[in-house]
Amino acid sequence: MKIILSSNPFRDRGMRAARQAADILKKDGVECCFCLPFELGAVLPPDLPRDMDFKKLEQELPGADMLICFGGDGTILHAAKDATSHGVPILGVNLGSIGFMAELEESELSLISRVPAGSYTIEARMMLQVKVFRGKQLIYDQIALNDAVISKGSIARVAELDVTADGTSLISHLSGDGVIVSTPTGSTAYSMSAGGPIVEPNSDMLIITPICAHQLSARPLVLSAERNITVQLPKRSRKSVYLSADGGKAIRLSGTDRVEICKAECRTQLVRLTGKNFYQLLNQKLGGGRG
Repeated sequence: MKIILSSNPFRDRGMRAARQAADILKKDGVECCFCLPFELGAVLPPDLPRDMDFKKLEQELPGADMLICFGGDGTILHAAKDATSHGVPILGVNLGSIGFMAELEESELSLISRVPAGSYTIEARMMLQVKVFRGKQLIYDQIALNDAVISKGSIARVAELDVTADGTSLISHLSGDGVIVSTPTGSTAYSMSAGGPIVEPNSDMLIITPICAHQLSARPLVLSAERNITVQLPKRSRKSVYLSADGGKAIRLSGTDRVEICKAECRTQLVRLTGKNFYQLLNQKLGGGRG
C-alpha cells in the first residue's frame, strides 16, 4: 500500500504531524512519500525540514492508494481536483480552524493505524463542472468540490446577474454582491455564511445562494443536480464580475461571457475512520448544539 502525505507547511510546523503519521503507517509496512500541496515560491517556512525528500504530487498520485492531507479545508480543496482525476481517496487531518471536511483532528492521529487494516469507508461527494464561454470559445474549465462564486470583487458597486436553468428558464435576476453555486459539501462553507441552507454532504443537488442581495425577493434555492445553471451579466451591461472555483484564482468576466455550471461526472472520495455522522460533525465544528 502506498500513501502520499501532503502537509501544508504553514500549518504543520516542522512537518511534525506528517512525520508522526509516517511513523505510524510504516510500522504496518505502508510505503509513504511526502509531497507539498502547492508550490512554495519565494516564501519558505523557516522551519521547513531540509532533510525531507519532497516528491511532486502529480507524479506520485497515479500509483497511490490514498492521499492524506494535513491542514485546513483549503488544503483538501486544493488537492481534490488532482486526487479525484486519479481516483485517489483523500483523508483529511485538520490543522486549521474549522476543518469541516477533515475526518481527524491532530489529537486523533493515532487512528491512522486503522488505514493499513482497511478499517475505513469511502464517502463519495458530488462535484461541480464549471465552464466559461466567451461567445462559442471555451476559456475556462474546472471542477470544484465546494462552490463556484461569481462576485463583484472588492469594488464598491452592485453586480447584476441573470441566473437561468437549462438555458431557458430564468431563475432569478440578482442585484447585489454576487451569487454562489455550491454542492452539498459546500453548503457549510461560503454559502452558509451568506444565508444558504445546510445540506447533507452525500446528497446530490445544486444550491444557489445570493450574496448580500439588494432585493427582498432574493432567496436561496435548491435545485436538482440534473439542472444546468447559467450565470451571466444582463445584455448591454458594461460592468464586470469575477469567478472563482473553490477559492482558486479568480478570472474576470464581462460582456457576453457566460458561466455554465452542472454536476461533474467525477466525484471526490473522502476517507471516513471515526464513524461520526454528519450531525455530530455539524455540532462539533459549527457549535450547533450538543456534540
